[in-house]
Amino acid sequence: MVAGAPEWVVREDASPTVLVALAVRQLLGIRSPDELPPLRNLPAASVARSDLSQAALERQWREFWALTVEPLAHPSPVPLDLVDGFGLLAALPTEGFDELRDAMMPHAGAAVAYADSAHSRYRADATAGARVSYRAYAGAIAEHERRVGRRAHSFELNVQVLPLAQRGVWWIGSLTIAVTDGLRGDVVAFDAAIHPIIAELA
Repeated sequence: MVAGAPEWVVREDASPTVLVALAVRQLLGIRSPDELPPLRNLPAASVARSDLSQAALERQWREFWALTVEPLAHPSPVPLDLVDGFGLLAALPTEGFDELRDAMMPHAGAAVAYADSAHSRYRADATAGARVSYRAYAGAIAEHERRVGRRAHSFELNVQVLPLAQRGVWWIGSLTIAVTDGLRGDVVAFDAAIHPIIAELA
């Protein structure tokens, strides 16, 4: 790398903490974010709650989601405390999250088992396609540089490869996207899908 040249960093994962947060969303019947599809092979809850209770859970989950996806960008003003039954995979602020904490705990086993299974599948797929990950992003960045006639700007991108029910790419943070595992495994389709993301950042 030439000194002073732009640098880019892409981190790809199927984070168990992100998977747990999405499993909790689904198991509790939380709707937001509306644009993000549900996880595959996990039942969606249909829970009777008052509008007030639902609104409180939605608000608390959105804050939990933000600090899970991009913790450095969303620091908690109060200490975090692990949620019983989730091991190290779910932590909530010690104040203002009682409703979500109480609602989550009965679903700990199902959420953690789902996250462990999905993460293991991702790791197995990633190991089988060793080094393909880097090439996918490097190729998209090189193509972007050819199109715009300059070096790519320095940027960071976090990619969460998730077993979502609908194929696609979604922004889930300021530096983080979610991509369906099936799309990520389709070299041509993923290349086409990642180009607009790279163009936006680089």
